Amino acid sequence: MKWPEVSVRRWLLALVLPAVALWGGWRFLAGPLVPVVLVERSDVVQTVVASGRVETPLRVDIGSQITGTVAAIPVAEGQTVQAGQLLVALENSEARAAVEQAVAAVAQAQARLQQIRSVALPLAQQAQQQAEATLANVRRQHARSRELQQKGFVGQAALDDARRNLDIAASQLRSAQLQVATSRDDGSDTLLARTALQQAQASVHLAQARLRLTEIRAPADGTLIARNVEPGDVVQPGKALMVLSPVGKTQLVVQIDERNLAMVQLGQPALGAADAYPARRFAARVAYLNPSVDPARGSVIVKLDVAAPPAWLRQDMTVSVDIEVARRSATLVLPLSTLRDSAGAQPWVLVARAGRAVRQTVKPGARGIGKVEILAGLQAGEQVLPGLTPNIAGGERIRVDVQ
Repeated sequence: MKWPEVSVRRWLLALVLPAVALWGGWRFLAGPLVPVVLVERSDVVQTVVASGRVETPLRVDIGSQITGTVAAIPVAEGQTVQAGQLLVALENSEARAAVEQAVAAVAQAQARLQQIRSVALPLAQQAQQQAEATLANVRRQHARSRELQQKGFVGQAALDDARRNLDIAASQLRSAQLQVATSRDDGSDTLLARTALQQAQASVHLAQARLRLTEIRAPADGTLIARNVEPGDVVQPGKALMVLSPVGKTQLVVQIDERNLAMVQLGQPALGAADAYPARRFAARVAYLNPSVDPARGSVIVKLDVAAPPAWLRQDMTVSVDIEVARRSATLVLPLSTLRDSAGAQPWVLVARAGRAVRQTVKPGARGIGKVEILAGLQAGEQVLPGLTPNIAGGERIRVDVQ
């Protein structure tokens, strides 16, 4: 028996329409299908992100202590130099001439002192011996003349001549003795000559010091990070010609928002990255917190030590750092996106419980990259709706799709 085509269609509709209605009604009553994530135990590392620059704690402005013309600059900006290495040479012909003149004055003073010791003193001693002999002879003559005058053989005039000769011989002896005294090591002539020698030697030291000032040298090992001078320039004291970054501790100087100040402490570890090499991260540690807050920016300066700076890290590079302010191990965590009203007094999430979306207040803890620690309000394994789930309110029926 062949069924009419119209009857078959009616029979199919009679079967399908109730089934569709039943399925649609069930979906309406059970609620929409929504994705959920599970509350899990995991590690959370909370960081404070900041940016700044690479600096060394000490920078040296290198300049000239005298006025002069630059003759040569044997170094270049960015070059690594050693302590004592010549950086700038000034024209020094006048300074070298002053040194030569001072050296000649020393030689002259030494010759004068040597002359007193080897010539003047022996001559004075010989003159003293002659004066002593002459005085002794004149004394005998004076005594004889006095004896003859008493006997009437010579007159008073002869005695007066003998007396005058005696006085002259005594004066000559005193003069010779004085000359010997002044020529000895403790005598005035020797002391004056020695003082003149010391003054000449001091003039040599002064001239040599001025000559050394024409050579500007590196005070320490380091890198020249700036150069503001060229050959032929006339330089004067007080002008910085170069800037030296001495070898030593490398620091990252960054600014953090004052709202994060309570979380940052001395000694906390951090990871830094230069904008030029974002994939190459290096370790750092918080070493300094500025005690004051910049009122204009609402920020605080923080300095971090880099114990082992990479070779490519350069002075004044722009860097970003992640300062680790908290670390939790095997704690309850959720994706940060599931947390609603996170900045409010009572953050909350939507939890799937008994086929309904239930609003649950939670207590968040440390916040890591894309994660948040849950201190209270949830248990491990519970199903939480993402924060971007549309048109789902607390108490509404839902069907879950575990992600």
